[in-house]
Amino acid sequence: MNIEAKSRKAICIEDLRRRILTRALAPGSYLDETEIAEAYAISRPPLREILRQLAGEGYVVLHRNRGAQVAPMTHKTMRNFFIAAPMIYAAVARLAASHATPQQIMRLKDTQRLFRAAIRDGDATESALMNERFHALIGEMADNEFLTPSLRRLLIDHTRIGMTFYSPRNLTLAEQRGVAADQHDRFIALIEAGDADGAADLAIAHWELSRAEIESFVTPQGMQIPLGRAPGAGNERGAS
Repeated sequence: MNIEAKSRKAICIEDLRRRILTRALAPGSYLDETEIAEAYAISRPPLREILRQLAGEGYVVLHRNRGAQVAPMTHKTMRNFFIAAPMIYAAVARLAASHATPQQIMRLKDTQRLFRAAIRDGDATESALMNERFHALIGEMADNEFLTPSLRRLLIDHTRIGMTFYSPRNLTLAEQRGVAADQHDRFIALIEAGDADGAADLAIAHWELSRAEIESFVTPQGMQIPLGRAPGAGNERGAS
């Protein structure tokens, strides 16, 4: 494969990831392989490699004789998301505080500046993507081959839901978005100080901040579906 073809392949996979994360490609929808191949000027063999990679990362599900489906957000997957998220986020934050390098912390600070700018500008898409990048970097700091795949999968759904949380049209969450940004600053300080316990506790608080809005996204109005409590959480519905 020549350099130009490799570039087209890289552009395709990055763009598909972004379109899935921002819900431009709806959860549960099927990808049109012919349309994608034409749009990115790539042939079917490299496209199939891309789809297999995206499937391995959790962005799509491959079905025999039906093609690639954008990872659905079913009640089962969302319930498992609620159960697993606080445990995984806390474990990742704890390890990050123990293992982070100065170079990684600098990258985290740079991402935080972009995250704050996106919130200030009311850019829901960029806010959600920078939030995903921020927590993915914490995952890189943790450097744990068992937790990393789970974190990546969690961040796909968390980012898709985050498009609602960061929307400037959702005025009731303006204060929470500011708190989320402040908590990111605290993550940086705790990780930089090597405070593993503090980082893990903050991960739980950070999860609870957006929990109520996430529940409203996945729970039809008028229904009460038990989606699992965060370990150590009190009886409150969330931090909002």
